Amino acid sequence: MFRIRRIQDALSVANQRAVAQAMEVIRTQLPSVTADELARLPDQLTHPFKYRYHSVLFVAEGALGRLRGFAVLLHLPDVKAAYLEYISAALGSTNRGIGGSLYESVQEEAVNLGAKGLFLECSVDDPELVDDPQQLKQNCQRMAFYERRGARPIINNDYCKPLHAGDCDLYHLMVAPLGSDEECLRAAFVRKLARAVMERKYASLYKPEQIEAIVASFRDDPVTIREPRYVRRPRRAAVRGGGGRPRIALLVNGSYDLHHVRDKGYVETPVRIPTILKAILPTTLFEQLPAQKVPRRLLTRVHRPEFVRYMRTLYRELPADKAIYPEVFPIRNSQKPPLRPELKLGYYCIDGFTPMSRNAYTAACEAVDCAVTGAMHILDAYHLAYALIRPPGHHAESRCFGGFCYFNSAAVAAEYLSDYGRVAVLDVDHHHGNGTQDIFYHRADVLTVSIHGDPRFVYPHFAGFRTEKGQDAGLGFNVNYPLPEHITAEQYFGALRKAIKRILAFRPDYLVLSLGLDTAKADPTGTWPLQTREFRKMGQAIGAMHLRTVVVQEGGYRTRTLGVNARHFFDGLWEGHHGRPADNGGGSRRA
Repeated sequence: MFRIRRIQDALSVANQRAVAQAMEVIRTQLPSVTADELARLPDQLTHPFKYRYHSVLFVAEGALGRLRGFAVLLHLPDVKAAYLEYISAALGSTNRGIGGSLYESVQEEAVNLGAKGLFLECSVDDPELVDDPQQLKQNCQRMAFYERRGARPIINNDYCKPLHAGDCDLYHLMVAPLGSDEECLRAAFVRKLARAVMERKYASLYKPEQIEAIVASFRDDPVTIREPRYVRRPRRAAVRGGGGRPRIALLVNGSYDLHHVRDKGYVETPVRIPTILKAILPTTLFEQLPAQKVPRRLLTRVHRPEFVRYMRTLYRELPADKAIYPEVFPIRNSQKPPLRPELKLGYYCIDGFTPMSRNAYTAACEAVDCAVTGAMHILDAYHLAYALIRPPGHHAESRCFGGFCYFNSAAVAAEYLSDYGRVAVLDVDHHHGNGTQDIFYHRADVLTVSIHGDPRFVYPHFAGFRTEKGQDAGLGFNVNYPLPEHITAEQYFGALRKAIKRILAFRPDYLVLSLGLDTAKADPTGTWPLQTREFRKMGQAIGAMHLRTVVVQEGGYRTRTLGVNARHFFDGLWEGHHGRPADNGGGSRRA
């Protein structure tokens, strides 16, 4: 198994590792690439204006991040074209579907970028131009690969003629139209593309007069595409961009109903999950996917190891049908916590109403699995993912739980994504996400922003003040927008606009959204007036940031309106992100 990840810079440790592995594949699999061209790859990813094209690296990764193949796509926005610079499977990974999957990802990206055509080069497969039989065989195999995917050589031009006497490294310019509009086959368009490629990629090889001669050689209008040699029935490139791929990856933890506290007034109940599912599954927005089990060591990157060990110990020791609450809060002597589980529980809990049980631990672990799997999917093919989980997590701090939260699923997802770029966390729950703030308070690579009820009147009461701005390296990277107990929708959206402006100034690669629907009118834990139209507007505003986003469910307890509010939020999120309303005429897609 492998996943395909999209990389736009060589800044994070994970991206640098992937780029280095791609460069090694180029050395072994593409020996014709010069040392100068190879060295340019990291730089062109990070500094697109320097090269007058925008580069996107797609990597097919197996277990533990081992690269199985890669592709590099160049976007030339002034030409309105995309150019496939490299594509190759790693040594030992050929004939496993990797090349085809990479090509499909490149093609979809080209469509989403608005390119009129996908262009590339392929070594000539003409026997009169290739003396080496083995090389000719390899060239024919590559050409067959592209023909099967709708790309064919443009002929009757000088692009593949030798630049100097004796040159054997010759290439056809290939084109794969990306839609019904065949402007990419007009001579003027192809001449503009050929000029851009030679001037921006091969300026050191071609003299200006040589470029002019090659550009002028595209005289056919429209250009002539060679008849297929390796497939019986030529077909157009399969264009999927936009809505062709499942839209929002949906992860639901299967144990959401395992943890059920029946105490009177306990509003964090299992019915919340099916209520939301009933409302969103009839739409076409979601594809429900299985969650992958996350290594528990990822938990200890956001929670202290001794806290995680204690929670696991309770899970093993507590009877299946027993829930315990803190009896004391032994903060006076943090070096000598009590030994009895009920007494020690207060050492790791921030309130007296959140119970601990075996079932709570199981459900919380699966909630983390869902959130991190959602993060994995936005590194792959999906732009949006939704972890519909219970229990919530944003009140869980690095060393303690509370507020119905045991492990901080959103924070673990953000921590996972931080290996791949800059991450912003936006918390829109009615209650401040004290846990997320605590976990990232000293860090500058994860921006935490929260809109919530003023802690002077709403839980957790001790965190969420405007003056809490981060500490040490994290100073300025924690932003709180506490709002009064009673507000208007206009006041809420004023704060949301400020939050979005701060996030965009941070220029994150990914967004983790802690979605609390307890800002709804008449929610039993909230005091704010938001209704369905406001949730749709909220989704539109957040989606319009055009960030790859993992939505992690937090609060929301008025089951009468919970589902419809969730549906309107995601309708708005899709519309804001993609610039068009969702087509919800059919049924949902499930794996």
